[in-house]
Amino acid sequence: MAYLEITITTTAESIESVAAMLTAHGFSDLVLEDQAEFESFLDENRAYWDYIDEDLQAHLNGLSDIKLYLEDSDKESLARLKELLTREELPMEVKPLAEENWEESWKDNYPAQPVGKKLVVLPYWLENHTPDRLPVILDPGLTFGTGAHPSTQMVLEVMEEAVHAGANCLDLGSGSGILSIAALRLGAGKATGVDIDPKAEDIARENAAYNGFSAPAFIACTGNVTEDKALMDSLSKDRYDVVLVNIVADVIIGLAPVLPRFVGEGTTLICSGILDTRLPEVIAALEKAGMEITTVKAKEDWRCVSAKRRAL
Repeated sequence: MAYLEITITTTAESIESVAAMLTAHGFSDLVLEDQAEFESFLDENRAYWDYIDEDLQAHLNGLSDIKLYLEDSDKESLARLKELLTREELPMEVKPLAEENWEESWKDNYPAQPVGKKLVVLPYWLENHTPDRLPVILDPGLTFGTGAHPSTQMVLEVMEEAVHAGANCLDLGSGSGILSIAALRLGAGKATGVDIDPKAEDIARENAAYNGFSAPAFIACTGNVTEDKALMDSLSKDRYDVVLVNIVADVIIGLAPVLPRFVGEGTTLICSGILDTRLPEVIAALEKAGMEITTVKAKEDWRCVSAKRRAL
């Protein structure tokens, strides 16, 4: 089925009222692209990002557009929309879209992703055509952590050497559960994923199930270890061989003072999601918390730090 993409240009001040007007006239499923709203979202969630794609920023610069989609054959709705927008003095652009299976085409953006020497990250609908690699199977449409980002790739590469048979792993900021699942694929006996987002807990369990893992091998929980004393006490009862923190610099710095509760003698701490410009701050925070930096791995603008507990 062929579709038309209609782009209506408005302003940041009026984009919501225009969207409400369109909805009132029966045009739903609108896509709003607004620079001001995007920047507001970033300000409200600044603790959870360190990098915004420059191409995305350029695309959004000064943008206040509304997009909607009509079937190419729906001439009546198109005429009604044109009349409405002419009356409101709103410009629009109509562009035909190639006929395709919209429900399935998004999957083309998620090919198999070989990582390191041993692993391949697979969306759940693909077969593993690399039997010499260990599959980490995910639903990539659910949350952050698909294996494509340099920060995640570096952690997975370091894990290939750090995770030994029977290891006990703790994943702070587990998201999709990709690192916990990879640890189990690499031979770990147990992996515990923790995230502040309650949705991540269910998503991580679902992804673990795609790989055949469930409790007690994989445990997912929700909470903030810097604020939830009961969670901290529960998690710190275990001895961990590998502790994974793949978030962003500010969160790693905030976690640094409590990491010694989880990092014992012989534990490998792997921290990633660190922009190169933030590396000195992260290293300083980890060293202040009693960690000794063992390696720093680099990929593009990102850094991954491995550390051990400093000998007394």
